[in-house]
Amino acid sequence: MTDHGRVTTPFGAQTTAAEVVAGVDLAGRRAVVTGGSSGIGVETARALAAAGAEVTLAVRDTAAGARTATDITSTTGNGRVLVAPLDLSDQESVAAFVAAWQGPLHILVDNAGVMASPETRTAEGWELQFATNHLGHFALTTGLHEALKAAGDARVAVVSSVGHINGEVLFDDINFEHQPYDAWAAYSQSKTANILFAVEAARRWAADGISVNALNPGRIADTKLSRHIGSALNAPASFEPGRSDGVSVKNTEQGAATSVLLAASPLVEGVTGRYFEDCDEAGPHQPGVRRGVAAHALDGQKAARLWQVSLDMLAAARRAH
Repeated sequence: MTDHGRVTTPFGAQTTAAEVVAGVDLAGRRAVVTGGSSGIGVETARALAAAGAEVTLAVRDTAAGARTATDITSTTGNGRVLVAPLDLSDQESVAAFVAAWQGPLHILVDNAGVMASPETRTAEGWELQFATNHLGHFALTTGLHEALKAAGDARVAVVSSVGHINGEVLFDDINFEHQPYDAWAAYSQSKTANILFAVEAARRWAADGISVNALNPGRIADTKLSRHIGSALNAPASFEPGRSDGVSVKNTEQGAATSVLLAASPLVEGVTGRYFEDCDEAGPHQPGVRRGVAAHALDGQKAARLWQVSLDMLAAARRAH
């Protein structure tokens, strides 16, 4: 799109997902929310369903997904809340989800993720956080490209994190094969990758009417995402409990607001390839402040490089299989 300057909305840090979609009609539109059975994924799915969309919860635990779907239906009156199995760390699971999808897809929220997990390898030998947060969503979203294109005006919202400011993609050692594993470096890398993916997908898919944006949901209290923090060594100071850095802690309804804005609000129609926080496009990151977007995450050359590296990793895995 033509650069019209930084995008802002009337919403802010304390806005809830329900407030973002108030008055928005998503009837006839189909949405997928990864990780839709916990944390902000639940409230993202609930808001989309409340606005009338058919929503598929793409989840590892389908029993938890079924409970969540029942809850969302009971609170919204929308009976078109579906559940499908998806394990983003398992490329066979991703391929099965893509193969099973039929028809257009109007909204995809790449929401699921892991944070600061102990060193873990997937079947391919990939570091788990990069494999789940980036490669899983990369394979899913590119696999659903034709379904998104068929929608005519599809939107993809990729949940990143302010943690991206702590590190770039380590192109020379993505899987920590030559350096000691660092849980936070791996997390930061994966979250930078989320933004770079949005940048390159927006460039590649603009002619298909597909908008792709990344976002920082904010610091959310009490979600499963933070379950590894207690065991992670050398956590950045910004993740220490009680730290005051001007960033408010949100509940899940507030944490889902920016995802829902990018997925459904007419206020950002046609906006693509950008990074949002607190329902506004983020400004440049300033040292010492846990806000904004780092220049390394918007670098077009790095975005193109990551896209090719991701394709190569997936192709190598298919050959090995």
